[in-house]
Amino acid sequence: MKKLARLLAVLLVMPGFSPFPNLSYAHNPDFTDAFMLNKCEFVSRGRNPFFVLEPGFKLVLQGLDDGELVRLEITVLNETKTIKGVRTRVVEEMETRNNQLVEVSRNYFAICKQNNSVAYFGEDVDIYEGGVLVSHDGAWRAGRDGARAGLIMPGVLLLGARYFQEIAPDVAMDRAEILSISEVVDTPAGTFKLVLKTEETTPLEPDSKGFKFYAPGIGLIQDGTLKLVWFSPGFRAYDEDD
Repeated sequence: MKKLARLLAVLLVMPGFSPFPNLSYAHNPDFTDAFMLNKCEFVSRGRNPFFVLEPGFKLVLQGLDDGELVRLEITVLNETKTIKGVRTRVVEEMETRNNQLVEVSRNYFAICKQNNSVAYFGEDVDIYEGGVLVSHDGAWRAGRDGARAGLIMPGVLLLGARYFQEIAPDVAMDRAEILSISEVVDTPAGTFKLVLKTEETTPLEPDSKGFKFYAPGIGLIQDGTLKLVWFSPGFRAYDEDD
């Protein structure tokens, strides 16, 4: 497997070569908000190459932000929720700053069997200050107040593709652009190759911009200054010692 990883890294720089059969180049400069999800048969567990929806899977990211130690724990729960007739998987995100709880969100995802894309159907959000629940800012559900499901991770990878991850007017309108699929990223949990890099923006905050990195077989390994420090054993895409 180590030789295969090296070969792919070399071939990636060759014009027109794609090691992923679904990797191509996007020609639409706009952010897509129509994904033909009505054509999908959804499942609530499984894997996209860059997004795991298997109960018990967990990622832990950590880093400094504005001088504060931030820790983000992402756990795929053994729990589902039906939204607009779709059985979705519940993924919990828990964020702390200097060991103080600041946010807990329950996110609802499902995989389209036809193209392996992961759709995002909404989230419930609890915001804390000083250990006290103060708001639910950012919460949304597909089918409520004009909100529709977005695309959290495409099954067809298009370099330069732009797509909405959340479609909840005036509440949550995160969107992503695929910048690269050949990054090498060092984290406390290891070095990862053939990493997917995206840029995230939102029309609700025009000056806001962030970058995320996803490793094959694992998922999110870096979010801004936060880097992966631990992930569930047995999920790494390849072993450097092979």
